[in-house]
Amino acid sequence: MNRFFALAFLLLAGSLQSFAQTPYWLRYSSISPDGKTIVFTYKGDLYKVASSGGTATPFTMHEAHDFMPVWSKDGKSIAFASDRYGNFDVFVIPAEGGEAKRITYHSANEYPYTFTNDGKQIIFGGTRMDLPSNRQYPAGYMSELYSVSVNGGRVTQVFTTPAEDVKFSKDGSKLIYHDKKGQENQWRKHQTSSVARDIYLYDFKTGTHKQITSSKADERSPVFTADESGFFYLSEESGSFNIHKMNMNGGKSEQLTNYRKHPVRFLSSSNDGLLCYSYDGELYTLRTGSNPQKVNITILADARNNNEKIYRVTSGSSMSVSPNGKEVAFLFRGEVFVTSVDGGITKRITNTPEQESGVSFSPDGKKIIYCSERDGKWSIYESSIERKDEPYFYASTLIKETPVLENKNINTQPQYSPDGKEIAYIENLNQLRIYNIATKQSRTVLTGDQLFAFVENDQYFQWSPDGKWLLFDYAVPGSAVGEVGLLSADGKRIENLTQSGFADFNAKWIMGGKAMLWFSNRDGLRAAAMGGGAQTDAYAMFFSKEAFEKFKLSKEDAALQKEIEENKAKADTSKKKGTPKDTVIIDWDGVTLRKVKLTIHSSSMGDALVSKDGETLYYLARFEKGMNLWSTNLRTKETKMIVPLNAGFASMVWDKDQKTIFLNSDGGMMKIDPASGKQDRIGINGEMMVDGLKERMYLFDHVWRRTKATFYNKSFHGINWDSYKPDYEKQLPHIGNLFEFTELLSEMLGELNVSHSGAGLNSFNPNGDATASLGIFYDYNYKGNGVKIVEVLKDGPLDKNGFNITPGMIIESIDGELITPDKDLPQFLNRKAGKNVLLVLNDGTNKKELIIKPISSGEENRLLYKRWVQRNAEEVDRISNGQLGYVHIPGMDDGSFRTTYEEIMGKYFHKKGIVVDTRNNGGGDLVADLAMFLSGKKFMDYGNDIRNNGFEPNFRWTKPSISLVNEANYSDGHCYAYMIREVGIGKLVGMPVPGTCSFASWEGLMDTGIRWGVPTVGCRDTNGNYLENAQTEPDLKLKNENEKVSTGVDQQLELAVKELLKGIK
Repeated sequence: MNRFFALAFLLLAGSLQSFAQTPYWLRYSSISPDGKTIVFTYKGDLYKVASSGGTATPFTMHEAHDFMPVWSKDGKSIAFASDRYGNFDVFVIPAEGGEAKRITYHSANEYPYTFTNDGKQIIFGGTRMDLPSNRQYPAGYMSELYSVSVNGGRVTQVFTTPAEDVKFSKDGSKLIYHDKKGQENQWRKHQTSSVARDIYLYDFKTGTHKQITSSKADERSPVFTADESGFFYLSEESGSFNIHKMNMNGGKSEQLTNYRKHPVRFLSSSNDGLLCYSYDGELYTLRTGSNPQKVNITILADARNNNEKIYRVTSGSSMSVSPNGKEVAFLFRGEVFVTSVDGGITKRITNTPEQESGVSFSPDGKKIIYCSERDGKWSIYESSIERKDEPYFYASTLIKETPVLENKNINTQPQYSPDGKEIAYIENLNQLRIYNIATKQSRTVLTGDQLFAFVENDQYFQWSPDGKWLLFDYAVPGSAVGEVGLLSADGKRIENLTQSGFADFNAKWIMGGKAMLWFSNRDGLRAAAMGGGAQTDAYAMFFSKEAFEKFKLSKEDAALQKEIEENKAKADTSKKKGTPKDTVIIDWDGVTLRKVKLTIHSSSMGDALVSKDGETLYYLARFEKGMNLWSTNLRTKETKMIVPLNAGFASMVWDKDQKTIFLNSDGGMMKIDPASGKQDRIGINGEMMVDGLKERMYLFDHVWRRTKATFYNKSFHGINWDSYKPDYEKQLPHIGNLFEFTELLSEMLGELNVSHSGAGLNSFNPNGDATASLGIFYDYNYKGNGVKIVEVLKDGPLDKNGFNITPGMIIESIDGELITPDKDLPQFLNRKAGKNVLLVLNDGTNKKELIIKPISSGEENRLLYKRWVQRNAEEVDRISNGQLGYVHIPGMDDGSFRTTYEEIMGKYFHKKGIVVDTRNNGGGDLVADLAMFLSGKKFMDYGNDIRNNGFEPNFRWTKPSISLVNEANYSDGHCYAYMIREVGIGKLVGMPVPGTCSFASWEGLMDTGIRWGVPTVGCRDTNGNYLENAQTEPDLKLKNENEKVSTGVDQQLELAVKELLKGIK
C-alpha cells in the first residue's frame, strides 16, 4: 500500500473509532411539526433523531437510495423519494415506522416537497405530460408541480411551471417556493447570474405568482415564519448560503447565520419556528435571536452492505498484444489485466485503489509498462514475472512491480522504444520526454509550443520502427485544428508534415517505416456547419521516393517488379550487409507532396492498418449503423467488408509479424486472419475485488487533483482550492453509495462557481420502470373512470388515419383493465413502448377498440418539441401578417444548423425578416457558423432583363433578424448571445444570459457510471476578458410571466415580432 493510502487509512481508522460520536454527511434534514424530531439521510437510508440530539435510529433500511423526507402537518406520516424501481418515486411511511408505500409510478424522477394541510395529498415535482396551453419550453429539467393522494392513485397538476421546495400557508391559500430557470448543476455556488433561483408566493385565490426576492444571488428553500408575516430562506447574498429572513412584501433581508466557507442546506421549520438545517455535513437547529445549536448525533447501526464487492471481468479497453502474440494486456475498471489469446485464462496484474492507464508490453514481452495515479500524481511503473519458470503473465503466480519514473512530476503515456532501451512519455501534460533506461536520464523533445493537453493522457505519439523518429499530433499554436508532426528522437528536428489546415491526426508508421498512415477530414463529406465535423479518410505519406514510385505501379507492373526483385535476390550470392531492416530513410525533397488518399469512400472511421507489403488497407468504418471491418486492395481499389461488427467503438493492432489483426470491439476482443477472414474470439474470464471506500477515496483525490492541474483559471475564481480538499475528504467514510458520492463531488466542484462542472450518475436499471406514452394531452381535473382526451399529439400513436379521435373522448381501459382513479396512469403503461396495446374508447355514444403501439418518453419529448416550434412559428406568422419567419435552435450542432438553414433559405426565403429563437439552447459548437450565416450582406445580383435569378452570397441570410434568449441559454448558447451583441446582428430580446461560454472536459470515473468535469479552456471577448460568469444583457429585457405562459401567452415572442416589424419596410 502506498504512502498516501497508508496515511489516509490511519486517519480513517481513527475516524472509525469515533464513528459513533461524529457521523458526517448528514443531509436532507427535515424537522417534525412539533419540533421534537429530525429525519435525515445518512448512507442512503433515512434516520430519526431527537432535535436535541442523541442516538439516531434507522427509519428505512433498503438497498435503494432513500432521501428528501418531508413531514405531514400532523406529524404522523413522512414522504420521501427512493429509486427502488429504477428511478426516484414518491413513497410514504408512518412516522413511527413500518412499511413504506409507493405513491407515484412514472419513470421520470419525482420528488416530494410537502403535504397539504389536511394531510390527504402529497405535493411533488416531476415531468409528466403538461397542459396543452403551456408555452414553456418542453424540457425534462423544467418540471411541473403535482398532487397525489397519500394512498396513491390518479395525479393532478398544481402548476405547469417549475416550483420547488414548496410550502403551504396555514390556511392553504398560498404556496411559497423557489423557481427554476435552467439546467445548471444544482450544487453550484456563489453565482450571481440570471439563472439563480428566486422566491415566489403563489395565491390560489387570484392565481398569481409574486416574486418576492430580487437580489442577484441564489435563493432557495423558503419556509413561513410561525406568524406568517415573513419567511426564512437560504440566500447567497453574503457570498455563501446562509439563513435569511424577509417580510412577505419583500424588501431588505435579515441575515441570521454567518457561515463563510460552506453552504447551509436543507432548511426546514417546525410549527413554532424552530429551524433545522445541514452545514458541513452536520445538523443544526436555530431559533430567531439565538445562536445555532449543533445537534450531536450518534449512529450505532451496522453497515448496510459490504465495502468489498466482486466484479466479473469479461471485457476491457486499451488493448496491447505481446510480441509473441500469445497474450493481450488490457484495462478494466482502472486495473491492468492479461488474458491468453487461446484458452481464456485471465490474470489481474495490478491491485490498487488507483487507476492505471497506457498499458503496453516491452519489445521482449517480459515486462508491461503503464502509468498509475498514486500519491496524488501520475507515475510510470513496470510489472514483470517474478518466477523465471513462468513464461506468461496470464499463467504467472507472482508479479513484481517496479517504479520507472516516480518523482514530483506528472508522468503519463509511456511507450518503449523498439529496442527497449528508452521510454517516451508525457511530463506535466505538455512535454514529450524520452527516458534512457541505462543512464536514468530524460531529455525533452517537445514542449507546449508543439503540444496542448485538455486533460491528462490525451496526447498521441508513436515511435518509428528504428527508434530514430516519432510521429505525433502537432498542436499548432493559435490553431483549432491539429496537424501531423515528425520529430527526431534527439529532439533536434521537428517538422509539420501535413500543413493542411484540416484536422489531421493519429499517424502510424507503415511498410517498415517507408511511409506513414494518418487520418484527415480533408476530403470527407463535411457537415453543413463548419463546427459540425466531417467524415474522415485514411491517407499515406511516403518518406521513401522508391516506395512511393512502387506504390503507384499498376497491378501488372507491380507483379512484374516483384518477380524481378525476387530473382535478383536469389541471384545475389554476395553476403554484403545491406541497410538494416526497418531503418527509416527520409527523402526530404518533396516528402510532403508524396501523399495519397487510401480510402475510396469517406466515413466515420475508427481505426486503420496497412499490410506489411503495403498492398492492402484494413479499416474500421461506420457508414450507417455500427462500425465494421473493411479492406481495400490498394492496387485495384477492390473494397469489401471482412467482418460485420456493428460496433459502437472499435480499435485494432497488428501482431509483431503483421500477419494477424487483433481487434477490440466494444470491449470484446478477437483475432482475425485477414487473408481468410477467420475470426477467433479471445476469451476474458476474470474477476476483481473492489473496496468501495478505497476506490472512492482515490476517485475523490483524482477529481480534486486533476481540477487543480487543468482548471482554465489559475486563480480558481478567487477561492483557495487547496483548502477545500480536507473539508470534503473527511466526509468520505460516511458516503454510502454512488448517489451520495456524486453529490459530494458536485458540492466540491460547485465551490468554483463555474459552468460545465459537477458530477452526474448514470444509474440506468434495465429492469426498472419505463413509462410509455399514448401521445395525448389529458384532463387532470377529470374524476371519473378512464382518461379524458384534451388533444391528440400530432404524429403520436393516436394520430393515425381512420382513428378519428376528438377532444372529450374517454379512454376507458388499457389491455382490458379499467382505468380507475385509484391507480396512477403510468401503472397501466409500464414497459409497453413499442408493444401492441388494446384501448377501449368512448365518445359518449359509442365505444370502439383500437390497437396501438405506445411510444417511449423520449419520442414523446421529440413530438412535444415539434409542437412547440410549430405553435411559435404560426404565432409569428399571424402577428406579422405573414411578413416574418421563425426558427428555433435547440442546440449548437450540425443537425440544428441544417434545419435552420433549410427553414430560413427555403420556407422563409421570401420573408422580410426572421425571428431566431435560441431560448433554452443547450450548447455545442455552432456560434461561428451562425455569425456568418446571419450577417450576410448582398453585394451582387445575377439574372437577365426579365428576372432576377439569385444573388451573392446566396448561402447567407441578408435580411433583418432578431434573436430570443433567456436564462437557460447555456455554453455555446451563451456564446451566441454574446456574438449577437458583439457583431451587431439585430437585437436580443428576452432575459439576461448567464456567462457560460466555456469548454469543459468531461471524464467517466472508471466504470462507476459517474461522469464529471470542469472547464479546461475558457473563451475571451475581444478585450481579453473571460466570458465565464460575464452575463450578456438583452437589448429588450422581458420575463415571461408564469400566469401568462401557462395559459398560452409567450410575451417574449410577441415583443420580438413587434420589434422586428419596426425595421421592416
